[in-house]
Amino acid sequence: MWLGGIVNRSDLEGLLRAVERGEVGVAQATARIACEPLAAVGAPEVDLGYARPDLDRGVRQGVSEVVYGAGKSAEQIAGIVRALAAAGQPRILVTRVDAGKCERLRLLFEGAGEAEGEALLGRMIYDEDARLVTFGGAPEPDGNAYVVVCAAGTSDLYCAQEAALTAEMLGSRVERLFDVGVAGIHRLLAHAETIQRASAVVAVAGMEGALASVVGGLAPCPVIACPTSVGYGASFGGVSALLSMLNSCASGVSVVNIDNGFGAGYQAALIDHAGRGLAGGGR
Repeated sequence: MWLGGIVNRSDLEGLLRAVERGEVGVAQATARIACEPLAAVGAPEVDLGYARPDLDRGVRQGVSEVVYGAGKSAEQIAGIVRALAAAGQPRILVTRVDAGKCERLRLLFEGAGEAEGEALLGRMIYDEDARLVTFGGAPEPDGNAYVVVCAAGTSDLYCAQEAALTAEMLGSRVERLFDVGVAGIHRLLAHAETIQRASAVVAVAGMEGALASVVGGLAPCPVIACPTSVGYGASFGGVSALLSMLNSCASGVSVVNIDNGFGAGYQAALIDHAGRGLAGGGR
């Protein structure tokens, strides 16, 4: 049995030859390679000065690096996107990008006057509700079932859309149930069968955050509660919803941070792919 660690190209070649001889299975070899940084086997490291893109995250985790757009300039985002695309990342997701920054990003790619910039521009899609920029379309869904994203009210759609698009970009089919809050609970109950068949449910709500507990009482699968900052003064910018969700009496409810639709969608996609894994590095 080949048990060596990978520290250089020679070690990688040794592992592959062990697979060829039948001493190591393909799954074992894949796991071994995933535990080692690509830099150790000769892949170049990219240092942009302001960022060091993680080019091997897809190999380790099955999901390539996602760019957090808030706090970054359009120029910085463009540089990171270029580096990820040059490394072969098939689709790139940039979160928290307002419309103005997105337009600046478009102009940067348009003004580059080069094939690479034009190619990225051709793959660029912006969802203003979710404040998400994607390069490359979502893959074909290959989860165990599907993910349900519930939004309590129309005011919560910005966060619900972020969760839904994130899950889709990670290979999950998403069923959207919008404006199904507890103020009109019949709207939610009308979708009980859809909730029952899901791999995971994301419950997005502001105000008092009661939706998560109700969904938790209906769903046989994990429920990921996502509080939003929507609400009047006593909601304290989402803290009331967060505390309500953390104190849910429904079993199987976990909670992400306020307005963290990305984190909720990511977790839901992982659950939807339980036992099969996200396509290593292909997302």
